[in-house]
Amino acid sequence: MHSMKDRTLILESLEKVGEEVILQGWVDTKRDHGKLTFIDLRDRSGSIQCVGFQMMGELTTESVIEISGLVKARPERMVNPDLPLGTVEIEVKAYEVLNKAKELPIPVAGDGREINEESRLQYRYLDLRRPRMNKILRMRSEFIRALRDSLFEQDFVEVETPMLTKSTKEGARDFIVPSRFQEGKFYALPQSPQQYKQLLMTAGVEKYFQVARCIRDEDLRADRGFEFTQLDLEMSFVTQQDVMSTVEAMTKKAVKAVGGTLKDETFPVFTYEEAIKQYGADKFDLRTEEEKKAGVLSFAWVVSFPFFKKVDTADAAEVADGKSGWTFTHNPFSTPIEAHVEQHLKGENIENIETAQYDLVCNGHEAGGGSIRAHRADVLRSTFKIMGYSDEEIQDGVGHMLEAFEVGTPPHGGIALGIDRLVMLLAGETSLKEAIAFPMTSSGRTAVMDGPSEVSEAQLSELHIQVVKKKKK
Repeated sequence: MHSMKDRTLILESLEKVGEEVILQGWVDTKRDHGKLTFIDLRDRSGSIQCVGFQMMGELTTESVIEISGLVKARPERMVNPDLPLGTVEIEVKAYEVLNKAKELPIPVAGDGREINEESRLQYRYLDLRRPRMNKILRMRSEFIRALRDSLFEQDFVEVETPMLTKSTKEGARDFIVPSRFQEGKFYALPQSPQQYKQLLMTAGVEKYFQVARCIRDEDLRADRGFEFTQLDLEMSFVTQQDVMSTVEAMTKKAVKAVGGTLKDETFPVFTYEEAIKQYGADKFDLRTEEEKKAGVLSFAWVVSFPFFKKVDTADAAEVADGKSGWTFTHNPFSTPIEAHVEQHLKGENIENIETAQYDLVCNGHEAGGGSIRAHRADVLRSTFKIMGYSDEEIQDGVGHMLEAFEVGTPPHGGIALGIDRLVMLLAGETSLKEAIAFPMTSSGRTAVMDGPSEVSEAQLSELHIQVVKKKKK
C-alpha cells in the first residue's frame, strides 16, 4: 500500500486528466462485461468509474482496494451528466485488495429506512457508509464548527468540565460510578455542566462554552437515549436580552453555514402564558405546510416562566426533588426576576414567582433552555428552602456553590442548546438517532457493543459491590 502523500482523492481526479494516480477506497458497485470489469470506487470525496481489462473480476462490493491507473476523459457518448465525476474514468493499470469484504449483514446502498433499527445499530459502522448518514455526520461537524467559530470571534473560552462528579439535583436520575479507593462511595456522571460552568464565572472566565456530553438515567422513550450532546455556554455581567441576542446571532450564523433556511431573521418572542394560550404548549411550530415541506427552520423564544410548579406525583425524580410539594420548572440555579426576589426570599406567593428563564423552540421542539442564574447565596438557599430542604440537606447538596457565591461571583447567565435535536431538524429527519453516530437502542442497549453487560466477580469485589438478585414474586 502507498502512503497518504501518494494518494489522490477521487474528487481531485477531475484536475488530473492524462495523469497516472493512486486511488484508495471502497468498491461501491461492480459490473462485469466480458473481458472488461467496471467498478465504481468510493472514498470520502466522491465516487468514480474504474475500468479494468481482464482484471478485478474477483472483487466483492464494499471491499477496500488501492488502484493505480490513468485518469481519462470519458468519450462524449459515455459522459454521465448526473454524476459529479461523470466526465472522467480511471483506466486501471494495477490494483491491490487491502481488505476483502464478505457478504454484508445489511445493505449499505439506499437510505436504509427499510432495514429494522436493531440491525442498523448493530452494524452501525456499515449503516454510516450510506450517503444519507455520511452526509448527516459531516453536516453535524460543520454545524458545531460554525457554532464554535462564532463564539471564538466573541472571546469565549472553551473549557472542559469533569465527567466524574457529585450527585446533584438537576431534574433526572444520576448514573453513578463506584469508587474503588473509597469503599461504599460513588461518583455521579454529569447530567449537565451546570454547577461547574457557574463556578467558572466565579473564577473570572466571563465567557465560557463547551460541546458537552450529558448523561441522564431517564425513562427511555423511542427517541431518547441516556446520553446527549449540548452546546453549553455561560456569560458574566449580562442581562437576559444579552444572552438571547448572543445565542440568536450564533444560531442563525451556524444554520446558514450548513445550508439551512430560516423562517424568521429575527426570532419572535412569546411569554409562557401567550404560548399556552395560543398553542396549548410551550413548544410549538410556526411554519406553514409549504414551509414544512421545504424543511424551513422556525425558531422562537419563550420567556416569563413560573419558577416553581406543583410536584407531579407520577414522576419519581420530581417527587425526590420537591420535598415540600413544590419543585422547579426548569433549573434550581435560576434567579427569580428582579421584581420577585423579595417574595422568593420570604417564600411567599410561590406559584406566582417568575424566573429569568428563556427557552429556544424550533419546529415544535425545545432546541435549548437557559436562564440568568442565582449568583447570591441567599437566593439559591431560598430556592431549596421553598422545595422543602433542611439547612443540612442544602449544605450537603450545594454547599460548595453557596461558598463560591460569597467570594465574589458576578451576575451571570447562559444556555444549553441540544445539538442532536438541531442536527436532526437541519437534516430533515424525524428521529434523533439519525443525528448521532452511535445512538442507543430504544431499550437502552449500546450500538455495536453489547452493553450493559455483566462484569466479573473480581471486578465487583474490587469495587466492594455485591449484586443482589431480585426475589421472584
